[in-house]
Amino acid sequence: MSLALKLVLAPLLVAQAVATRKRAPLLPEAAGPREGRVGGGDGALRVLIAGDSSAAGVGVELQDQALAGYLSRALHQRARRPVDWTLRAKSGLTTRQVHELLRAEAAPPADVAVVVSGVNDVIELVSPQRAIAHRAALADWLLAEHGVAHVLFTPLPPVHRFPLLPQPLRGVMGRDALAHNAALRQWATTRRDVSCVAIDIALEPGWMARDGFHPGEPVYRACGEAIAAHIAALPAEAARARRRSR
Repeated sequence: MSLALKLVLAPLLVAQAVATRKRAPLLPEAAGPREGRVGGGDGALRVLIAGDSSAAGVGVELQDQALAGYLSRALHQRARRPVDWTLRAKSGLTTRQVHELLRAEAAPPADVAVVVSGVNDVIELVSPQRAIAHRAALADWLLAEHGVAHVLFTPLPPVHRFPLLPQPLRGVMGRDALAHNAALRQWATTRRDVSCVAIDIALEPGWMARDGFHPGEPVYRACGEAIAAHIAALPAEAARARRRSR
């Protein structure tokens, strides 16, 4: 959509956004521990999960039903080794704010970092180019200062299919999200220490949370399994794991 058309639609889009915020139920972040271990023994794979409300588990009651729970369990099964996981996330954060959160809240060193962000970049009208700059700064910091061997970014969800959003707001935000995803995928191909996991989910009826905006448990399960498969296949992580086991 052209900038000129967005400007024409701006009053309507703002009105729809305000009305949507007012009618949407305010859902809490998932309860439960934000760190733990799956499996026993030595040579644990250390995973840091960071991000916004989807990382924090908004839409389900417990972390076991959220991304952290499904990802850690699926990764333990695929990697056939214990998984130590840590979650640092908060609702409403942009990618830049996720970086600020990680700087403020100490987390243990990790082998792999999983960053879930982007929807709030769209909401806050952060351009795809600016969002990539924020992702690059976050990834570089994790790699240089936090001991991480690989940073995995998740794509933005199919916002154009979110039932909560009315048209034309849904279409505008959906197209912006697709533009962010295209920029993310292109940037990730330029680096060996960063990747964007492929997640293709058909949002079936009942898969979303009751607010029509956040994931429901089926979405968290599918995303957790897809991310686990991606991590288990990472050559960089495998090399780091071998070095740590010596």
